[in-house]
Formats: sequence, C-alpha cells, structure tokens
Amino acid sequence: MIYLDDVDKTILNTIQYDFPLDSRPYKKLGERLGISEDEVIRRLGRLHDEGAVRKIGPVINRNSIGGTSTLVAVNVPDERIDEVASYINEYTEVSHNYLRPDRYNIWFTLSASEKGRIYEILDELKAKTGLEFINLPTKRLFKIGVRFNIR
Repeated sequence: MIYLDDVDKTILNTIQYDFPLDSRPYKKLGERLGISEDEVIRRLGRLHDEGAVRKIGPVINRNSIGGTSTLVAVNVPDERIDEVASYINEYTEVSHNYLRPDRYNIWFTLSASEKGRIYEILDELKAKTGLEFINLPTKRLFKIGVRFNIR
C-alpha cells in the first residue's frame, strides 16, 4: 500500500480531469495547490516510482481524427503468455494489454490510422505466434475514461 498525504491525494484528483493545459503545467498545478513546481514534479515522480501513477497523457479519440480502434482477444497457452505478450507489446499501436482469467486470457486494445493497419498487425501477430486473434471492433462508444476519487 502506498502512503498518500493530503497533497498527494489532491494532486492525483486534480491531474485526472483538470490537468493544466499550459507551457508549465506543473507550475500552474503547484500554484493551485500552494506548493512549488519542483514539489509537484518530485511528488509525481515518487508516485510514479511507487506505482500510483503509470502515465500522464491525453486520451485521443482516434475515430474523430480519422483513425480506428479495436479490442482484441486471444487464447494463449500458459507457458507462452510472456512470449505472446512481448510480441503484442512491440506495436506502438497497442495501448493496453491485459492478462485475464478465462479461455481468452490476453486482451488488448489496438488503434491505427486505418482499418488496413489493424488487419496488418493482426496478420503479423498470427504469423509470429500461430494463434488466432479475435478482432472485436467498436460498434458504438458509450464511455471512455474513469475518475478515481482519491480520499
């Protein structure tokens, strides 16, 4: 368990949906919180090192800028999980890759500028692994994003 003081909690709550769009976002965030830019950076660095923060970055709606995305599932033998996951992770188009406790045990999201690139990646993965990848393209988006209320 990671220890979070009140400032850490406020930083985590703020960066989720109110991250300053500024040339010096950590300075702006520090001004809001009454701490220095260096203190914000130090705290976020510690929270990252301890595993509380994986990444700070935008969520881009690929469909609105001419791209496409899909969810992919694959049934991987237990002894090949790390091998297959490493092949999947070679692609910059993969944003999430998870091991799940079910028949289809690896699930990942894949985004590209066009559907053809999605099929190309899936064909390459099939050739590398000999496995069948189930392509589950989005039919309709209901929600993206999650907010954790850090208390």
